[in-house]
Amino acid sequence: MPNHLADQTSPYLLQHAENPVDWYPWSGEALTLARSQDKPIFLSIGYSACHWCHVMERESFTDPETASLLNRHFVSIKVDREERPDLDAIYMEAVTALTGRGGWPLSAWLTPEGVPFYGGTYFPDSPRFGMPSFRQVLNTIADLWEERRSDLEEAAAQIRERLDGTSPVPPGSSDAPLDPEVILARSLRSLDVAFDDEHGGWGGAPKFPAPMLIEALLARFAPQTNAQVELQLEKTLDAMAAGGIYDHVGGGFHRYSTDDRWLVPHFEKMLYDNAQLSRCYVHAWQVTGRVPYRRVAEQTLDYLLRDLRHPAGGFYSAEDADSEGREGAFYVWTPDEIRSALSPESAEVVMRTYGVTESGDFEGASILHLDLSADARAGEAGLVSDALGKLRATREKRARPARDEKVLVGWNGLALAALAEAAVAFGSTRYLQSAETSGAFLLGELSRPEGRLYHTWKDGAPGGNGFLDDYACLAEGLLALYQATFSETWFSAARDLVDAMLRYFRRPAGGFYDTSSDHETLIIRPRSLQDSPTPSGNAMAATVLLKMAAYTGEGRYREVAEETLANGAAWVERAPMVFGQWLTALRLVESGLTEVTIVGPMDHATTRGLLEAAAGRYRPATIVAAGPSGVRSVVPLLGGRALPAGSEAAAWVCHRETCSAPATDAASLIPLLDRSR
Repeated sequence: MPNHLADQTSPYLLQHAENPVDWYPWSGEALTLARSQDKPIFLSIGYSACHWCHVMERESFTDPETASLLNRHFVSIKVDREERPDLDAIYMEAVTALTGRGGWPLSAWLTPEGVPFYGGTYFPDSPRFGMPSFRQVLNTIADLWEERRSDLEEAAAQIRERLDGTSPVPPGSSDAPLDPEVILARSLRSLDVAFDDEHGGWGGAPKFPAPMLIEALLARFAPQTNAQVELQLEKTLDAMAAGGIYDHVGGGFHRYSTDDRWLVPHFEKMLYDNAQLSRCYVHAWQVTGRVPYRRVAEQTLDYLLRDLRHPAGGFYSAEDADSEGREGAFYVWTPDEIRSALSPESAEVVMRTYGVTESGDFEGASILHLDLSADARAGEAGLVSDALGKLRATREKRARPARDEKVLVGWNGLALAALAEAAVAFGSTRYLQSAETSGAFLLGELSRPEGRLYHTWKDGAPGGNGFLDDYACLAEGLLALYQATFSETWFSAARDLVDAMLRYFRRPAGGFYDTSSDHETLIIRPRSLQDSPTPSGNAMAATVLLKMAAYTGEGRYREVAEETLANGAAWVERAPMVFGQWLTALRLVESGLTEVTIVGPMDHATTRGLLEAAAGRYRPATIVAAGPSGVRSVVPLLGGRALPAGSEAAAWVCHRETCSAPATDAASLIPLLDRSR
């Protein structure tokens, strides 16, 4: 019989709906039951594309003996971390404090009041890896609850006290004014030390893509070349695009590399990775002009549009790592499979170029990866491209990995920004139309009254209270869409979201909470500073506040942005690898935003020339507003702009409250833009 998860919409929860464990979703009913029965809570947090979550389910949650232990001694609650990042943030911090590490599946034991006293991640079904079995842990905790409950309650009290001091100021911090130049200089030195000179990226195995660090370096490199930054960017971007972490057949990136050279991925594909990385490669192409970067960006965006897009315009969350019970089965190849799909000549070229061997490099098969020296083999490029298309058609006949079809606002905001900026950079009508459809979907299906947001949507049903990163990331995407279309609908919606952030999420001591003031009351009100695979809500909020200040001229937006950045500055200096979005926001403060205002008939050749000049290079600290002359606008930057006599169109460039004389053609605008960088 199904348990209490049967009526949920989360694919992850539904995967567990027929487990013999009497799972509950996080709810008042479950918490009340724990209190009334005086039982501890077992809380399991994961997500649908999590490989080890599936392993623990197969080993333990489908096992009748284990289920009997859980049902007898605990109230068991299953949470989708993507639906409830607030719960994940709280209990991940607790488990990390208890064990020194975190991850998914997250396993935590709580008092009936929801306070954690013990935790871990994956537990095997029998003792191995130096860990006790899951059943041993359950029996021990059940015995302690009966015989030494006071010890567990004391541990819970200590953990709660620690959680109440979430994100304290690091030792040695001062109240000195925010100094972005100093913070950025120190952070870049730390990144230099952590950089992998041989394989690119930062740190060792497992190696994760770091799109926010890449963006921070691009923002550093775009206005002023730097040999060390250029080396780090190109080595990392080239190595990721060549490695097995990139899907050479279907486009898009897998979650991370299990080794330090980007070869063997963890095969799940996440919307947030591909949204952010496609944007990185768009910007890298704009900065360097290197054609492979544009190709990777386009192939990744095409993957999103082909395989992760709801017909109405939103983007699904993820594709699983497993299919037919095996990790990576959908993606790897044997020589016989290559030969059966291609002509003898093409098969040999593909196997040689992409490292396919008889012995393989992953469970007897091969992960396609590109030898960087082989990428430019004369005469083979066209043959390889055609062959990869045939391999994709062959691969489509395989059993696909499961897809998590919930739509999350924040992640969709990241995808929206990538599509909108690619549309401008590549002059792509297709990407622009997709971005507009996506923006309309998000504002139509996931908006609540008074500029509020839902968090998630699936099968026509929105749900959950929006979180800070939903507001901030969607505002970022809408501002990018405004600059791609200059439709003021998108600007107005972005401003409404920014104002809602200030109204419902502001923290009196500085910065923002992750949850709104009318959110469910939890054991603490979470406030995440560190970037995870996605930008922290605080860092992205600071980013969009700085842009909104430039568009509106309202100092209140900038003041809150700088207050937020000052609130996290001490952490950024100590661990820049996990504060990449903060580095980008700090760069905007250091350089100051350049405001470009273009006025004229939007279909006139002179206006189009000015717009193309403004978009012709990657200028991360530049915002653009455009519209016809003499028309009342909701964008304050467009107010009071009178065309010079005899001019069809004009552009004004302002930086740090100083504006240039109007430029009336592209040739005179470009030097002004270059000077303001």
